[in-house]
Amino acid sequence: MKPFRTHKGKAVALLRDNIDTDQIIPKQYLKRIERTGFGEFLFDEWRYKEDRTENPKFPLNQKKDATILIVGDNFGCGSSREHAPWALDDYGFRAIIAGSFADIFYMNCTKNGLLPLVLDEESRHILSSVQEEIIINLEVQEVRTSEHIFRFDIDPIWKEKLLGGLDDIATTLQYEKEISLYEATRA
Repeated sequence: MKPFRTHKGKAVALLRDNIDTDQIIPKQYLKRIERTGFGEFLFDEWRYKEDRTENPKFPLNQKKDATILIVGDNFGCGSSREHAPWALDDYGFRAIIAGSFADIFYMNCTKNGLLPLVLDEESRHILSSVQEEIIINLEVQEVRTSEHIFRFDIDPIWKEKLLGGLDDIATTLQYEKEISLYEATRA
């Protein structure tokens, strides 16, 4: 997993509440077992018209170079599919700023190297109007523009895992010597 320390990028706003995982990545695209190739189908029913041409009114089609997604409350609700963070990552997002997240979706993001962070509605509205690049610094827990600084909270365990680029397997491998020693002494 790629470590997340400081990220500088443009943001795109999709300020809707209750965006569920089926809207993030529709079920018909869940046939792959790899973690790649899902970005093409991110927000599929909103990004494309029926003839599969881009919907020019959809925000992601207007700011294709965005790497920070700003959304409403309860983002990632619905089923617990891990494909949703895979699609966001594959599209190129590194951070998602929401009013709140569904618990399982939040965990799936952190386990896949995406930074889910919570800011209040006013802060998200300010950030959604910023045209310049935004800087997110996980080490000091702040989102910064040329005119504003917004602080955010994150569980220290998830912060350390993201800073170190540690998924569950990498975390376990940190104890490889102890595990090997235990296995060698076991009958």
